[in-house]
Amino acid sequence: MQYKDNWEETKEKFTNYWHQKNTGRPLMRIIARKPEIEGLSDGKPHEGSNAEVFCQGLYYDLPEELKWKDMEDKYMDAARVVARYRDFCEKHLFLAEAFPNLETCWGPGSVAAYLGSEIGFKEDTVWFEPCLEDWDEYPELKFDPENKWFKKHLEFMKNVREIVGDDFHLDMPDLMENIDVLSSLRGAQELMMDTIEDPDMIKERVDQVTRAYFEFYDRFYDLIKDTEGGNSYSCFQIWAPGRLAKLQCDASAMISADFFREFVLDSLKTQTEKLDYVLYHLDGPGAIKHLDALMEIEGINALQWTPGDSGPDGTCPDWDGIYDKVIGAGKSLWIKVYSGEFEDWIRNMDRIVQKYGSHSVFFFLPEMSFEQAKTLIDYAEKNWSDIPGTFRK
Repeated sequence: MQYKDNWEETKEKFTNYWHQKNTGRPLMRIIARKPEIEGLSDGKPHEGSNAEVFCQGLYYDLPEELKWKDMEDKYMDAARVVARYRDFCEKHLFLAEAFPNLETCWGPGSVAAYLGSEIGFKEDTVWFEPCLEDWDEYPELKFDPENKWFKKHLEFMKNVREIVGDDFHLDMPDLMENIDVLSSLRGAQELMMDTIEDPDMIKERVDQVTRAYFEFYDRFYDLIKDTEGGNSYSCFQIWAPGRLAKLQCDASAMISADFFREFVLDSLKTQTEKLDYVLYHLDGPGAIKHLDALMEIEGINALQWTPGDSGPDGTCPDWDGIYDKVIGAGKSLWIKVYSGEFEDWIRNMDRIVQKYGSHSVFFFLPEMSFEQAKTLIDYAEKNWSDIPGTFRK
């Protein structure tokens, strides 16, 4: 792997993290600007998406000829997508457990496109057009190797793989599952009414999505897996030494705890049985009511909590009630850090480590300067190594 000096050590730490057995300091995703480009930054973390950084060269002087010109260029031109990311890699350092991995995602929830939806591309978002007006007239939701979006996405990834070789990882696309996919196909409001008017039919459609999911997953996995059978996953900057996926159900914010158990839980359990490692993405206050049910799923190894678009980051003490249940269930934490200044990050992370220990925590941090990265890693090595944590189940 290019651009990464401690990949063997990183793989070992990830492997232990999934089993709550990490040693030394917690895992940290630290990407640092090389000193020679520091003058292009104001020293503040970038608040937008990674895609804006990678594609348009924010803070690192991407050559003008590589900046995307249209949506085809931004998302689907394999050679130019790779060239933009390689330029980023050459101007940054992947430290601690950060590693070079190229997002090949065409929006969160691409299974909906493979099952009939149209994809809408914009500069800062991707969405899926509802296409289902009448369930009785819509065919079974199943794998179709001739679906235009699936063929196009798979071909794009094959081209990227051919160009990249083993220089860095290609991420598993953010496929998504269960009623989130149905919501994209049908529309959220219409789907909620369907769960009331014809629950048995919706359960069958969820089962169809679950069966189709692995037809898509397996084909992408065979393309992106490394020599050890491991893979990385889009957006979350994680790797595991086996079949890895992020699972979720954003629509769960709109349904009761009973409905979640009725329509979603079995599907998630089935998915975890066919995967080796699972990170669950718990999105928004409305989803917290399902945490107890999720913690019953043995195959979930770690949980990532997203408080909302404008809320405090994952280190806020308000979220300890969630983390208590996760650590108490013998699972790991994925925590995004961004609130306050650099000194606040260290102080807030310190609180998390001292309470929950260093064995089961991954911190995702904003891009930073090389000097900040050195300071953080040095502090973590000296103060956060093999901390058992004060929290007790």
